[in-house]
Amino acid sequence: MHSPVLVLKDSLKRESGTKVHHANIQASKAVADIIRTTLGPRSMLKMLLDASGGIVVTNDGNAILRELDSMIELSRTQDEEVGDGTTSVIVLAGEMLHVAEEFINKNYHPTVICRAYNKALEDAVAVLDTIAMPIDANDRATVLGLVKSCIGTKFTSQFGDLLADLAIDATTTVGVDLGQGLREVDIKKYIKVEKVPGGQLEDSRVLKGVMFNKDVVAPGKMRRKIVNPRIILLDSPLEYKKGENQTNAELVKEEDWGVMLKIEEDYIENLCMQIVKFKPDLVITEKGLSDLACHYLSKAGVSAIRRLRKTDNNRIAKACGAVIVNRPDELQESDVGTGAGLFEVKKIGDEFFAFIVDCKDPKACTVLLRGASKDLLNEVERNLQDAMSVARNIIKNPKLVPGGGATELTVSATLKQKSSSIEGIEKWPYEAAAIAFEAIPRTLAQNCGVNVIRTMTALQGKHANGENAWIGIDGNTGAISDMKEGKIWDAYNVKAQTFKTAIEAACMLLRIDDIVSGIKKKQAPGSGQAPSKPQIETEADADSEQILHD
Repeated sequence: MHSPVLVLKDSLKRESGTKVHHANIQASKAVADIIRTTLGPRSMLKMLLDASGGIVVTNDGNAILRELDSMIELSRTQDEEVGDGTTSVIVLAGEMLHVAEEFINKNYHPTVICRAYNKALEDAVAVLDTIAMPIDANDRATVLGLVKSCIGTKFTSQFGDLLADLAIDATTTVGVDLGQGLREVDIKKYIKVEKVPGGQLEDSRVLKGVMFNKDVVAPGKMRRKIVNPRIILLDSPLEYKKGENQTNAELVKEEDWGVMLKIEEDYIENLCMQIVKFKPDLVITEKGLSDLACHYLSKAGVSAIRRLRKTDNNRIAKACGAVIVNRPDELQESDVGTGAGLFEVKKIGDEFFAFIVDCKDPKACTVLLRGASKDLLNEVERNLQDAMSVARNIIKNPKLVPGGGATELTVSATLKQKSSSIEGIEKWPYEAAAIAFEAIPRTLAQNCGVNVIRTMTALQGKHANGENAWIGIDGNTGAISDMKEGKIWDAYNVKAQTFKTAIEAACMLLRIDDIVSGIKKKQAPGSGQAPSKPQIETEADADSEQILHD
């Protein structure tokens, strides 16, 4: 469906403010309700029909929302910023809009509500700061516990340790120190997840290096296993260049033909010799490699791989310390990568994969996932992405807050207390925002199937004055427990980002009071009706709004 903001009718029209607010709030609530059941470890799976008509089965909040559209942007923002909390964002934003509805009905101005919400957001982040607990990002056991807790809600939690281990190995490999205690971890660029169907999930591992789906150019003549290879990376073709435009060559004598071919051959031989004089064992190019070049290289005992993806090439460069060279004649000794311990081509399943592994201090890596079926692998990959994001968040900002709805309850209790000291009309929306934070623990309780009202009352009692910050819900059993003992944590910047994204989005949607649309509906061909006059909408039709499908 279209984003709730675009409620379309025939031609230009304007609607009364409150009506639109209702439409927005209803639409956002609808999205939040769909997503709600995917929060927590006992969550349901959803079956989606994606745009191309395929079927996806997942309980990853963001994967579901990629298929639906303004609430949806939230989930995407969250996924890109911190990679976790995509479900919570939607639930929270939906709840914020839900509690705003009553103020809209009482004719509060949206700006007033937004001001109160923003104040609540500042205070909420301040509460986070007080209950956050610093950890040592180098202590593997702590980090492992944290990552496990964050991917515990996912489908692969049965293989909890395995995925968490993979994620931590991968992220610590590619972490780069920027100085001043800052670390940059680029998951997208330098960690490649290769999914190879077959084998067992337990066979998955993080390679100390990279692998890619290619074989050497001439399998019979070139070595497929090289220990401590010297690697040269090129992004230029090793073949004779065709002229850009048509070239006419006039051949007078028949020997001229031979001369011409000879020139081509000499050119390629020259290229290859420039490469061979650095005594490489492996030459990898992103472009083509002609038969002749292949012959010269294999004669010199060099293995070659051609037409490699640029992204893969960058990863190899990072892993073995080579520099990607644009022209063979500019090669220097320092461009040769010597950091790899082993180059090997292996057959996995039906395909050949080249491995460049056992690297010294690689700054890029490949995670090799094995599994029974494509669907399983895709789901594992999604969960692995989340786990890596969590590991990255810890490396970047090593502070923890309690999970299981405990953080939200503490924030809620503290904000409720503060609301009494707020002057004027903003007090009420502020208090409503405080109550809205309880949506997260309430949803967790619902998904566990426990008595929601009793659980919530008990929790609110425990959190009454902002104390017992670590008491929350165990998502597996629905029991009230201490999150520290159950090791149920969240990374600090995931929580902070969740609150910010949700509240800012709620404010944005509240500020939309009029929808002006200049879109005409397509008429059925052959109906031959005259285009209808722009129709001004009356109050009465606003309820029966059609939300147009794509």
